[in-house]
Parts: sequence; structure tokens; C-alpha cells
Amino acid sequence: MRTVFHLLLILLPVWLNAQEATYKIKNDISYHESLKEKTSEYQKEKCLLDIHYPDTDKQVPVIVWFHGGGLTGGQKEVPEALKEKGFCVVGVGYRLSPQVKAETSVKDAAGALAWVFKNIDKYNGDVNQIFVSGHSAGGYLALMSVMNKSFLKEYDINANDVAGLIPFSGHTITHFTIRKEQGIPGEQPIIDEWAPLYHVRGDAPPTLLITGDRELEMLGRYEENAYFYRMMKINGQENIKIYEMDGYGHGMAQPAFPLLVDFVKRNVSK
Repeated sequence: MRTVFHLLLILLPVWLNAQEATYKIKNDISYHESLKEKTSEYQKEKCLLDIHYPDTDKQVPVIVWFHGGGLTGGQKEVPEALKEKGFCVVGVGYRLSPQVKAETSVKDAAGALAWVFKNIDKYNGDVNQIFVSGHSAGGYLALMSVMNKSFLKEYDINANDVAGLIPFSGHTITHFTIRKEQGIPGEQPIIDEWAPLYHVRGDAPPTLLITGDRELEMLGRYEENAYFYRMMKINGQENIKIYEMDGYGHGMAQPAFPLLVDFVKRNVSK
């Protein structure tokens, strides 16, 4: 509690200064035309972005946020906790199972991230300061779109150009919806090409893993992340940390947002 209080005291002046700026929001920006497949009506409906950005003559750090919902529900959002903090915040929509295979959600996430790299400067975002985050299924999408470098490579983007990766309670094994589509129960863990753990590497961007309390989380979500953390360390990644939100279950996003804000502030290139 004392650590959190001190963190709030440090961040408060930054937040107050950021709130003095004027902010704009642009809703329902399509990124579907950049995807590597034939366009469909469902794609046009779901592959949209909302961008909240400061009206400034400076380029600012960017946070790309993927919503949760098990790859079967949810909708794009710009979290209130990230607004007017001096960032450009991108809320990403993506296609959902069962309308499409859940693997398509991962490909949409990578396509949206590629769109951000190529267009965010139009919204005062710094292309060299793009941080990727999300909660639950969104955390999984953040991990997969960056850890498997082949997804962004399709768009001629190096995944290591991402400035930081901050998944909230994300799967590091194969997502349970992908397993369900294969007839595999959620209690049976699988690590295959659709698992961030399959793609551990020492040269990945700086990473902060945040989960709820291991005794309150969904299935073994903390333990998955702890194993991912350890395997990343073994592979040579030094700039990685894991944070367990004691007393919070899977719905741990709200108290975790200050950690995300602090991580971005500390990892912005000077």
C-alpha cells in the first residue's frame, strides 16, 4: 500500500500537467484495408480503431489497447484511466469467434498494430514510442502480435521496434478459445505456435507482465505468466518484470493502470 501511495504522489504532477492539454478523439477508423486477406462485411464492421490524442505540436508516446472478452466478445475501448495522460491511446476492435476462427483475432491485432506504425504520426503519435497492452484476451493478443515476429514481418515491420509490451492477465499458453475450437478443454494446457510461450526470445521489447492474485485468478493465469517470465529470462531478456496484484482476481485492470502509465513514462526514449 505504501509503494502504491508513493507511486501516486510521483505521477500526480505528471497527470495534472497532461490534463492541461486539449484532447481529441477520432472514432471508427478502418484498418481492414491493410489486412492480408480479402475484405468481408464482418471485417469492415469489426476492424476499426478509436484514437484519443492530444492536440499538440509534439509527438507523444502511443498506447495500443486490445480489449478482453475471451476472443468471443467485448468491443473496442479507450480506457478512461489512460485518457488525458499525455499519450495517444488507440483502442482496437477485432473479429471474434465463432464468426471467425479465433486465430483470426491474432492476425487482426497484428494488422491493427501495423496500421498504427504506418499512420499514428497523423494523430501526434511517436512511431518510435509505441507500447502494446490489453486485458485478458487483449493481453494475449498484445503478446502474440509482438512475440511471434512473423505477424508484423508480413507488413515489413520489425516487432522489436515496439517500445514495450504490457499484457494484463494475458494467456501465455495457447488461448482457451483456440483450444476449444480444437476440442481441447480449458483445463488442459497446450503450448503450440498459438502460445506466446512458444515464441520466447531474449531480444523482445521491454515487458511488464501484470496478473491478479494467484489464488484469485482465472485457472493458472499467474503461473502461466510466471513461467513465461522465467523462460524469457533464461533466453536472455533482462528487461522483463512480473507484478502480481494481491487481493485482485482476473478483473484486475483498473488498479493496474497506474503501473502501465509508470512503465510507459520510464521507458520513453530520451
